[in-house]
Amino acid sequence: MSKVPMTVSGERRLREELDRLKRIERPRITQAIAEAREHGDLKENAEYHAAREQQSFAEGRIQDIEGKLGNAQVIDVTTIPRTGKVIFGTTVELINVDTDATVTYRIVGEDEADVKNNLISVGSPIARALIGKEEGDIVVVRAPAGDIEYEIGEVLHI
Repeated sequence: MSKVPMTVSGERRLREELDRLKRIERPRITQAIAEAREHGDLKENAEYHAAREQQSFAEGRIQDIEGKLGNAQVIDVTTIPRTGKVIFGTTVELINVDTDATVTYRIVGEDEADVKNNLISVGSPIARALIGKEEGDIVVVRAPAGDIEYEIGEVLHI
């Protein structure tokens, strides 16, 4: 399986979630299953079935996170010399050529993307258009509403 790029903060969040699932959620669910079993007949025991469903979800998420962390290529952009070129992990200030409106995005891994917080996936159309370009370059982003031209204002390694 190929390596998956991930920022340092993205890796930290996944490790924190994995730790919480293993140390807190797993024992809580196991306890809930044990309590539900004490109530008797398991066929008609809704608490038991709900706890088993939670257990299935938690174990699936644990496996998912462990797989992602096992294939992660953690990139700390703060250790990479600043060249003005857009690469994975950089924060990019974009200026809309038509409206002069400014927007700032950080290019992150697939699991870290959160458009509301201006974190865009490395696989998104905007990120694909930006990767490899430099400060001052004009890029065209193909959007559903039509093509949008942006000028790359500043590329930050934060």
